[in-house]
Amino acid sequence: MKNTHSTTQSPQRGRPRQFDRESALMQAMLLFWRKGFSATSVSDLTSSMGISSPSLYAAFGSKEDLYAEALTYYQQIYTSKLWADFDAALTAREAFESYLMNSIKQFVLANEENHPAGCMLGLSTVGNEGNAILGKIVSEAREKTLQRLDRRLEKAVAEGELSAKSATGRARFYLAVLGGISLQARDGANREELESIVRQTLSVWNSDH
Repeated sequence: MKNTHSTTQSPQRGRPRQFDRESALMQAMLLFWRKGFSATSVSDLTSSMGISSPSLYAAFGSKEDLYAEALTYYQQIYTSKLWADFDAALTAREAFESYLMNSIKQFVLANEENHPAGCMLGLSTVGNEGNAILGKIVSEAREKTLQRLDRRLEKAVAEGELSAKSATGRARFYLAVLGGISLQARDGANREELESIVRQTLSVWNSDH
């Protein structure tokens, strides 16, 4: 007698395919990091994340929402490592050196691990790509970095390590140096070459004290 009863159940129609949300977010982050917001299409994202468009919108909202979440995810994974030795440093000079050197380590390590080189946050131009909301998120994140550097310089002034005059504008200067390092890392500069920039920059730390 022919058995007409199936031993397996077919998946319910209409049920979205399950996926690892964090893994998908990681892939989106890497793609945005590599290509930027505007150059990354929804099709690019779904292909890289291994999900359908409906699943993307259901899980993350819009492309803009996904980019914002990817930036937050980037900061959770990478940015915290940049500050690893910053607060424990005995002097402001040591704190800035650790921040810059740790940044280089991450920029180049990412490249060695087949991740995009440079800093996703620092290289982002989304604010100039017609998206003011995302641009504000990026600029505010950069501003927090500037403020943290400034607070360490204020401490250095209070402790007599630096004069108030020499501390003025110093945080913005070193943030600009880091921006240049990020660009050069993206263009293929290696760790030794980038660390040389930091050493030369820090060699004049006390020249205007």
